[in-house]
Amino acid sequence: MKNLFKLFAGLLIAFNLVHADPLLQEGSKNGYDVKLSSEKSLVVGSNDIFIELAKDGASFTDAKVKIKFYMPEMPGMPYMEYEGKGKLVDGKYLVKINFTMGGTWQYQLKFKTEDGKVHKVRGSVNI
Repeated sequence: MKNLFKLFAGLLIAFNLVHADPLLQEGSKNGYDVKLSSEKSLVVGSNDIFIELAKDGASFTDAKVKIKFYMPEMPGMPYMEYEGKGKLVDGKYLVKINFTMGGTWQYQLKFKTEDGKVHKVRGSVNI
């Protein structure tokens, strides 16, 4: 009976991992529309995150984009932080982030527009 329970629990966890939804977060900041997405669900390990920026409904690709993911210090665990710079690929900024553990990761997205202004967007993702 114990082995049957372990098998069922393992299958349930595997099913949820395979069928987890990809990242999709959208919002607005200072008149800019910001969209974070991924093609696959976020996992512990290497992840590709896409950032799209738009102003007045038209996308723009002449910004400098940087994103920092961090997990605050907790008992028995140090503060963790990973930064990535956006590389323009097919009209979207691609950032590669390596999450070292599951849990809630907070992020701070910064993008600098051609007028020299830096805009910040904050949020979180669950791994």
